[in-house]
Amino acid sequence: MFDEEYLDSLPDEPVLAIGDVVNKAIDHWAQLDSNQEHQEFEFFLEAFAITKALLDNIPEISIEQPKMEGTPQDVVTVLNEYFNSLKSAVAEQHVLIKSAQFTAKYQAKYGNSFSYEFSDGDLEKIQELINKLRGSISASDIFEQDHKARLLARLEKIQSELHKKMADLDRLWGLVGDAGVAIGKFGKDAKPIVDRIREISDIVWRTQSRAEELPSDTPMELISNSSEEA
Repeated sequence: MFDEEYLDSLPDEPVLAIGDVVNKAIDHWAQLDSNQEHQEFEFFLEAFAITKALLDNIPEISIEQPKMEGTPQDVVTVLNEYFNSLKSAVAEQHVLIKSAQFTAKYQAKYGNSFSYEFSDGDLEKIQELINKLRGSISASDIFEQDHKARLLARLEKIQSELHKKMADLDRLWGLVGDAGVAIGKFGKDAKPIVDRIREISDIVWRTQSRAEELPSDTPMELISNSSEEA
Protein backbone atom coordinates (compact mmCIF):
# COMPACT_ATOMS: atom_id res chain seq x y z
CA MET A 1 0.00 0.00 0.00
CA PHE A 2 3.07 2.22 0.21
CA ASP A 3 4.28 1.68 -3.35
CA GLU A 4 6.51 4.08 -5.27
CA GLU A 5 3.53 5.79 -6.89
CA TYR A 6 2.09 6.62 -3.46
CA LEU A 7 5.44 7.83 -2.10
CA ASP A 8 5.99 10.02 -5.17
CA SER A 9 2.56 11.56 -4.68
CA LEU A 10 3.32 12.76 -1.14
CA PRO A 11 3.58 16.55 -0.68
CA ASP A 12 7.05 18.11 -0.81
CA GLU A 13 6.48 19.70 2.59
CA PRO A 14 7.56 17.03 5.17
CA VAL A 15 4.88 18.02 7.68
CA LEU A 16 2.12 17.53 5.11
CA ALA A 17 3.72 14.28 3.93
CA ILE A 18 3.76 12.87 7.47
CA GLY A 19 0.16 13.94 7.93
CA ASP A 20 -0.82 12.01 4.81
CA VAL A 21 0.96 8.81 5.93
CA VAL A 22 -0.40 9.05 9.48
CA ASN A 23 -3.97 9.54 8.27
CA LYS A 24 -3.58 6.56 5.94
CA ALA A 25 -2.39 4.39 8.85
CA ILE A 26 -5.16 5.55 11.22
CA ASP A 27 -7.85 5.09 8.56
CA HIS A 28 -6.55 1.60 7.79
CA TRP A 29 -6.61 0.68 11.49
CA ALA A 30 -10.24 1.83 11.72
CA GLN A 31 -11.23 -0.61 8.97
CA LEU A 32 -9.76 -3.66 10.74
CA ASP A 33 -11.35 -5.90 13.33
CA SER A 34 -9.31 -7.25 16.23
CA ASN A 35 -8.58 -10.51 14.41
CA GLN A 36 -7.00 -8.70 11.45
CA GLU A 37 -4.71 -6.27 13.27
CA HIS A 38 -1.76 -8.65 13.68
CA GLN A 39 -2.03 -9.58 9.99
CA GLU A 40 -1.31 -5.94 9.09
CA PHE A 41 1.86 -5.86 11.18
CA GLU A 42 4.17 -5.04 8.25
CA PHE A 43 1.86 -2.31 6.95
CA PHE A 44 2.06 -0.39 10.22
CA LEU A 45 5.79 -0.99 10.55
CA GLU A 46 6.31 0.45 7.08
CA ALA A 47 4.13 3.46 7.89
CA PHE A 48 6.23 4.01 11.01
CA ALA A 49 9.49 3.77 9.04
CA ILE A 50 8.26 6.38 6.54
CA THR A 51 7.20 8.84 9.25
CA LYS A 52 10.47 8.31 11.11
CA ALA A 53 12.48 9.15 7.98
CA LEU A 54 10.38 12.27 7.36
CA LEU A 55 10.74 13.41 10.96
CA ASP A 56 14.49 13.71 10.40
CA ASN A 57 13.65 16.80 8.31
CA ILE A 58 11.44 18.38 10.98
CA PRO A 59 13.50 19.12 14.11
CA GLU A 60 10.59 21.18 15.46
CA ILE A 61 8.58 18.01 16.14
CA SER A 62 9.86 16.09 19.13
CA ILE A 63 7.88 12.96 19.93
CA GLU A 64 8.81 9.88 21.90
CA GLN A 65 9.47 6.90 19.66
CA PRO A 66 7.41 3.74 20.30
CA LYS A 67 9.01 0.67 21.84
CA MET A 68 8.97 -2.31 19.51
CA GLU A 69 8.42 -5.01 22.13
CA GLY A 70 6.10 -7.96 22.47
CA THR A 71 3.96 -9.71 19.91
CA PRO A 72 2.96 -8.24 16.54
CA GLN A 73 -0.43 -7.45 18.08
CA ASP A 74 1.30 -5.53 20.90
CA VAL A 75 3.45 -3.56 18.48
CA VAL A 76 0.50 -2.70 16.23
CA THR A 77 -1.41 -1.39 19.26
CA VAL A 78 1.55 0.74 20.33
CA LEU A 79 2.00 2.07 16.79
CA ASN A 80 -1.65 3.07 16.58
CA GLU A 81 -1.26 5.12 19.76
CA TYR A 82 1.94 6.62 18.32
CA PHE A 83 0.23 7.60 15.05
CA ASN A 84 -2.55 9.38 16.93
CA SER A 85 0.00 11.31 19.03
CA LEU A 86 1.98 12.16 15.90
CA LYS A 87 -1.18 13.33 14.16
CA SER A 88 -1.73 15.91 16.91
CA ALA A 89 1.90 17.06 16.80
CA VAL A 90 1.80 17.40 13.01
CA ALA A 91 -1.46 19.37 13.17
CA GLU A 92 0.11 21.83 15.62
CA GLN A 93 3.20 22.22 13.42
CA HIS A 94 1.03 22.72 10.35
CA VAL A 95 -0.72 25.61 12.06
CA LEU A 96 2.63 27.21 12.90
CA ILE A 97 3.93 26.80 9.35
CA LYS A 98 0.81 28.30 7.81
CA SER A 99 0.84 31.15 10.31
CA ALA A 100 4.48 31.92 9.49
CA GLN A 101 3.77 31.79 5.75
CA PHE A 102 0.84 34.19 5.98
CA THR A 103 2.80 36.51 8.29
CA ALA A 104 5.75 36.61 5.90
CA LYS A 105 3.43 37.12 2.94
CA TYR A 106 1.64 40.14 4.39
CA GLN A 107 4.71 41.63 6.04
CA ALA A 108 6.32 41.59 2.61
CA LYS A 109 3.24 43.20 1.10
CA TYR A 110 2.36 45.77 3.76
CA GLY A 111 5.11 45.84 6.38
CA ASN A 112 8.65 47.14 6.56
CA SER A 113 10.41 43.77 6.43
CA PHE A 114 12.77 42.86 3.61
CA SER A 115 11.07 41.58 0.48
CA TYR A 116 11.68 40.95 -3.18
CA GLU A 117 9.57 43.07 -5.52
CA PHE A 118 8.75 42.20 -9.11
CA SER A 119 7.93 44.87 -11.65
CA ASP A 120 4.42 44.66 -13.04
CA GLY A 121 5.84 43.58 -16.39
CA ASP A 122 8.02 40.85 -14.86
CA LEU A 123 5.15 39.55 -12.74
CA GLU A 124 2.91 39.36 -15.79
CA LYS A 125 5.67 37.67 -17.79
CA ILE A 126 6.24 35.00 -15.11
CA GLN A 127 2.53 34.22 -15.01
CA GLU A 128 2.54 33.93 -18.81
CA LEU A 129 5.57 31.62 -18.77
CA ILE A 130 4.07 29.42 -16.07
CA ASN A 131 0.88 29.11 -18.09
CA LYS A 132 2.97 28.04 -21.09
CA LEU A 133 4.83 25.57 -18.88
CA ARG A 134 1.58 24.06 -17.67
CA GLY A 135 0.40 23.71 -21.26
CA SER A 136 3.66 22.10 -22.38
CA ILE A 137 3.74 19.67 -19.48
CA SER A 138 0.07 18.73 -19.90
CA ALA A 139 0.60 18.01 -23.59
CA SER A 140 3.93 16.24 -23.15
CA ASP A 141 4.25 12.46 -23.32
CA ILE A 142 7.76 12.29 -21.84
CA PHE A 143 6.56 12.44 -18.22
CA GLU A 144 4.91 9.59 -16.35
CA GLN A 145 1.42 10.49 -15.22
CA ASP A 146 2.26 10.84 -11.52
CA HIS A 147 5.35 12.96 -12.30
CA LYS A 148 3.26 15.16 -14.58
CA ALA A 149 0.64 15.58 -11.84
CA ARG A 150 3.30 16.61 -9.31
CA LEU A 151 4.80 19.20 -11.67
CA LEU A 152 1.41 20.69 -12.49
CA ALA A 153 0.48 20.84 -8.81
CA ARG A 154 3.78 22.60 -8.06
CA LEU A 155 3.16 25.18 -10.78
CA GLU A 156 -0.35 25.79 -9.51
CA LYS A 157 1.05 26.31 -6.01
CA ILE A 158 3.64 28.77 -7.30
CA GLN A 159 1.01 30.75 -9.19
CA SER A 160 -1.24 30.92 -6.14
CA GLU A 161 1.61 32.34 -4.04
CA LEU A 162 3.08 34.65 -6.68
CA HIS A 163 2.75 38.31 -5.70
CA LYS A 164 4.37 41.62 -6.58
CA LYS A 165 6.20 41.55 -3.22
CA MET A 166 7.47 38.24 -1.83
CA ALA A 167 9.35 37.36 1.35
CA ASP A 168 11.39 34.70 -0.49
CA LEU A 169 11.80 33.26 -3.96
CA ASP A 170 12.41 29.66 -2.92
CA ARG A 171 9.53 28.07 -4.83
CA LEU A 172 10.52 29.84 -8.03
CA TRP A 173 14.15 28.80 -7.66
CA GLY A 174 12.89 25.24 -7.12
CA LEU A 175 11.93 25.19 -10.80
CA VAL A 176 15.64 25.25 -11.67
CA GLY A 177 15.97 21.88 -9.94
CA ASP A 178 13.02 20.58 -11.95
CA ALA A 179 14.76 21.74 -15.13
CA GLY A 180 17.94 19.90 -14.15
CA VAL A 181 16.00 16.69 -13.54
CA ALA A 182 14.19 17.06 -16.87
CA ILE A 183 17.47 17.54 -18.75
CA GLY A 184 19.04 14.56 -16.98
CA LYS A 185 16.12 12.24 -17.72
CA PHE A 186 14.88 13.41 -21.11
CA GLY A 187 17.68 15.41 -22.75
CA LYS A 188 16.66 17.44 -25.81
CA ASP A 189 13.06 16.25 -25.54
CA ALA A 190 12.69 18.48 -22.47
CA LYS A 191 14.07 21.59 -24.22
CA PRO A 192 10.76 23.52 -24.56
CA ILE A 193 10.08 23.07 -20.86
CA VAL A 194 13.65 23.86 -19.82
CA ASP A 195 13.67 27.01 -21.98
CA ARG A 196 10.55 28.36 -20.21
CA ILE A 197 12.11 27.64 -16.81
CA ARG A 198 15.31 29.38 -17.88
CA GLU A 199 13.31 32.49 -18.83
CA ILE A 200 11.63 32.46 -15.42
CA SER A 201 14.95 32.03 -13.60
CA ASP A 202 16.41 35.00 -15.52
CA ILE A 203 13.59 37.22 -14.23
CA VAL A 204 13.94 35.86 -10.70
CA TRP A 205 17.70 36.50 -10.79
CA ARG A 206 17.23 40.09 -11.95
CA THR A 207 14.72 40.69 -9.18
CA GLN A 208 16.89 39.11 -6.50
CA SER A 209 20.11 40.80 -7.59
CA ARG A 210 18.33 44.17 -7.62
CA ALA A 211 16.98 43.61 -4.10
CA GLU A 212 20.44 42.58 -2.87
CA GLU A 213 21.91 45.70 -4.53
CA LEU A 214 24.24 43.80 -6.82
CA PRO A 215 25.50 45.55 -9.97
CA SER A 216 22.76 45.47 -12.58
CA ASP A 217 24.92 43.47 -15.03
CA THR A 218 25.90 40.73 -12.52
CA PRO A 219 25.43 37.44 -14.42
CA MET A 220 23.71 34.46 -12.83
CA GLU A 221 26.58 32.27 -14.05
CA LEU A 222 28.78 33.93 -11.42
CA ILE A 223 27.38 31.48 -8.86
CA SER A 224 28.46 28.36 -10.72
CA ASN A 225 31.79 29.89 -11.74
CA SER A 226 32.62 30.78 -8.15
CA SER A 227 31.71 27.32 -6.87
CA GLU A 228 33.94 25.70 -9.47
CA GLU A 229 36.91 27.84 -8.38
CA ALA A 230 36.41 26.99 -4.69
